[in-house]
Amino acid sequence: MVATRLELNLMRLLSRCEALAAERRDPEEWRLEKYVAALEDMLRELKKQASKPAPELLNEYSRKVDFLKGLLEAEKLSSSTEKALASQFLAPGRTPTTAKERTPATKTVHLQTKARCTGKMRSELLGTSDPQQSTNLTSLPLCSCRGLTSDEKQSAVELDAVLQHHQDMQEKLAEEMLGLARSLKNNTLAAQNVIKQDNQTLSHSLRMADQNFEKLKDESDRLEQHAKKSVNWLLWIMLIVVCFIFISMILFIRIFPKLK
Repeated sequence: MVATRLELNLMRLLSRCEALAAERRDPEEWRLEKYVAALEDMLRELKKQASKPAPELLNEYSRKVDFLKGLLEAEKLSSSTEKALASQFLAPGRTPTTAKERTPATKTVHLQTKARCTGKMRSELLGTSDPQQSTNLTSLPLCSCRGLTSDEKQSAVELDAVLQHHQDMQEKLAEEMLGLARSLKNNTLAAQNVIKQDNQTLSHSLRMADQNFEKLKDESDRLEQHAKKSVNWLLWIMLIVVCFIFISMILFIRIFPKLK
C-alpha cells in the first residue's frame, strides 16, 4: 500500500524526534516535547483515515510515540535513581523508521538513556562530577576497580547493593504478579465450575418441574372424570328412589282405600 502524505510526514517527524532524543539536550529544550505532541495528533488523524496503514505498522508507530513520550516523562523526574528505573520500563520500537537505519533508532536511544541515567546515578553515589568517568566505570565491575580509594570502593559496593535491591524488588514484583495471575486463573476456573454445576442443577429442576406439571395435569383430568362419574351415579340413584317411592304410594293408596 502506498503511504499517504500524512504517513510520510509522520515518518519524517518521527525520525527527527528520534535524532533529537539521541542528542544531549539542554534542560530548557522544548522542541522535542512539541514534536511528540504533534506526533500524537498526527497518529490520531492517521488512525481515523479510510486508507490507513496495516494494524502492525500502526502499532509500531504507537509504540515509538509512547516510547518518546515516556522518555520525556522520565527526564522530568528529579532523582537519577527514578530516572534509571523509569528508563528500564520503556519499550522501544522493533523496526527501523527509515530504510537507512540498520537497527531501530529508538532502541539505540533506549540504550543511551539507560547508560546515561546509570552513569549519573553512579556519579552521584561516588561523589564524582565527571560523567565520562562514571560512564567508563559502568563498563567495568565495581569491585575490580583497583584505582579507587576505600571510600569509593565502599560507595561502589553500596551502589551494587542498591542495584541488587531494585533487581530483587522487580523479581519479587514479577513473582507476585505471576501469583496473582495464577490465583485469578484458579478463581476463574472455580467460578466456572460452580456456574456449570448451578446450570446443571437448574436444568434438572426445570425438568422435574415439567414432569410434575404433566403428572398434576393427568391427575386433575382423572379427578374431573371421576367427579363427573360420581355425579351421574348419584343422579340415577336419586331418580330410582323417587320412582320407587312414587310407585309405593300409588300401591298403598290402592291397597288401603279411604275410610268412610
